[in-house]
Amino acid sequence: MQDVLIVGGGVIGMMTAWQLAEAGQSVTLLERRQCGQEASWAGGGIVSPLYPWRYSEPVSSLARFAEREYPQLAARLLSETGIDPEYRQKGLLYLRVDDGDKAFDWARRVGKPLEAVNADFIYALEPWLAEGFSSGLWMPTLGSIRNPRLCQALRSRLRAMREATLIEGVEVEAVCVEDGHVRGVSTSLGFRPASQVVLCGGAWSGEFLARLGLSLPVRPIKGQMMVFRTPPMPSGRQLVERVVLADGRYLIPRGDGRVLIGSTLEEADFDKTPTDEARESLRRSALAMVPALADCPIEHHWAGLRPAAPEGIPFIGEMPDTHGLFINAGHYRNGLVLAPAATRLMVDLLLNRPTEIDPAPYQPASRLAIGGEPAAVTA
Repeated sequence: MQDVLIVGGGVIGMMTAWQLAEAGQSVTLLERRQCGQEASWAGGGIVSPLYPWRYSEPVSSLARFAEREYPQLAARLLSETGIDPEYRQKGLLYLRVDDGDKAFDWARRVGKPLEAVNADFIYALEPWLAEGFSSGLWMPTLGSIRNPRLCQALRSRLRAMREATLIEGVEVEAVCVEDGHVRGVSTSLGFRPASQVVLCGGAWSGEFLARLGLSLPVRPIKGQMMVFRTPPMPSGRQLVERVVLADGRYLIPRGDGRVLIGSTLEEADFDKTPTDEARESLRRSALAMVPALADCPIEHHWAGLRPAAPEGIPFIGEMPDTHGLFINAGHYRNGLVLAPAATRLMVDLLLNRPTEIDPAPYQPASRLAIGGEPAAVTA
């Protein structure tokens, strides 16, 4: 029988499979499309919650762990696959922050460098920003990752591992449970036995578990983004060189000069259709930060579905009353942010290893007993 079977091939599912395979486990990952084509592809790749001081400690502790892991993780994937996830540690510039006192309290508590900066500093960093920014906050250690390439690298790594089997284009129809124990899953390609099943289905996780009569308060929140293609600037600079965040919207530069603008927050069930209204809203936000983007073509506009859970805290662990059924879902806006930490915790639990992260805040058994609806995080 298969050691572990993973349902869902986003960054959470693929990182889980990678770590299990490296630990010598036989693991199969099942994905209904191609791996890394849903929320993991659609996000921006900032390796931090947008306003980290506005999050609860369970999210923050995962984020701190993951941020430490990302540089070496990206370097390993580049070395082992030849695909560069483009981890860039260029810092983040916060503009028009109205709770700076709370931000500095958080920074002191967690030992994070954060400083108040004036207009001279701001425009030295980003000379093509719109006029009128007189002050801001600067976090020099923040990084970003090019998430579509991260997904490509993870997929390539898994396909090369003897212990891992990657099956795409297969629909998982149900988890098969007998006497409270998982026996495997039924799929469009037939039954696959497994003693442990890990559901990493993102926004679809709650809907999937409902087929078993299990309740998981995870729902989709639609987010739309766009990307501009920018020209080379004088002195070899890019139009935008680091992440800039203002009024809840952010610009994310890529190494080739492309600039992403994100993102919307919409209650739209499972509808991923990009809308003209969101396109115009995103464009206005981008130009309000960098007016020169008005002359840059919009290459692509897309939408993805975030898996929202109560307080933005993911469910990580074994489902109650169903031995061998595990869940790692509900990361809301922070799936890419938290992935290295959330998957490390999941793998430690699966292998009965001591955990570096306290699993208690994420355990389905205790959280589902409390109940509650998925809360939209306002950060």
